[in-house]
Amino acid sequence: MSVNYVSAIALTSKNTTGLTGGYDIVNSGLSEACFLLRIINDSNRDVTISYDGVTAHDYVTAGSNMEINAQANSSLPGNSALFKKGLPVYVLGTAGTGFIYVAGYYS
Repeated sequence: MSVNYVSAIALTSKNTTGLTGGYDIVNSGLSEACFLLRIINDSNRDVTISYDGVTAHDYVTAGSNMEINAQANSSLPGNSALFKKGLPVYVLGTAGTGFIYVAGYYS
């Protein structure tokens, strides 16, 4: 059923003091299929983002954030482009100070 409101998934985070230099998981998978995904790097380290724990997909510099509006990539009017429910988010970086956050929005 179609709805006319937006909800947010619970914010997840990873303390960069625990980064291992390999891909570390930030969330255990999106709790909903999201049309908007935000990755906030509130740390002093640049990080690489992966959605499979193997492949580098994005890069977020220290003190910045990345926002991906999947709906803007819907190919046909009336269709939805969403990040699938259960999608994990991993970060690759070295130990630092601060947190990496994952926020998402769905309807």
